[in-house]
Amino acid sequence: MMVLGIYGSPRQGGNSDLLLDAVLVEAGAAGVQTEKIYCRRLNISGCLECGGCDETGQCVVEDDMQQVYPLLKSARAIVLSAPVFFYGLPAQCKALVDRSQACWSGRLLAKTTPEERKRHDAGRGYLIAVGATKGPRMFDCMELTARYFFDALDMSYEPGLLIRGLEAKGAAAGSPDVMDQARELGRRIAQTAA
Repeated sequence: MMVLGIYGSPRQGGNSDLLLDAVLVEAGAAGVQTEKIYCRRLNISGCLECGGCDETGQCVVEDDMQQVYPLLKSARAIVLSAPVFFYGLPAQCKALVDRSQACWSGRLLAKTTPEERKRHDAGRGYLIAVGATKGPRMFDCMELTARYFFDALDMSYEPGLLIRGLEAKGAAAGSPDVMDQARELGRRIAQTAA
């Protein structure tokens, strides 16, 4: 089984990076294979809504997303980690999510009935979201986006980590409780993979 970590932050070494690092280290220590994608390093255009994937489930746009699709398909668990930007995902990460429309088209082609589409056969998806404020609805948009991203990948949406009150770069490393939560998530993901 492979766990894929999607680093959604444009800032290297930020809090969402540190938390995802801890998750993947813990999952790896439990014997699970891990892979990483850094959105900030990829050249991915937005979805063109051209309909090119409607009949094949394959995106026709040739860019770095073509390297991402095989990883999305082979992962049995995906952890999407990002800071909150205006109550949503950073643009680099959102481009990857939007380009997963091709995966949704493929799912519609493979699962032709509503009953089949209620089932998630490809694995599980988790969100790690980090925000500076403590607003009660700060993660609502990110959670909805993550839920439908994982649905497009034929994955169930599972509880992850929603962390409020972290802003300074590296602040997560100075919060043992937060880092323990990330390590526990890594162990939980590894156990469900076994």
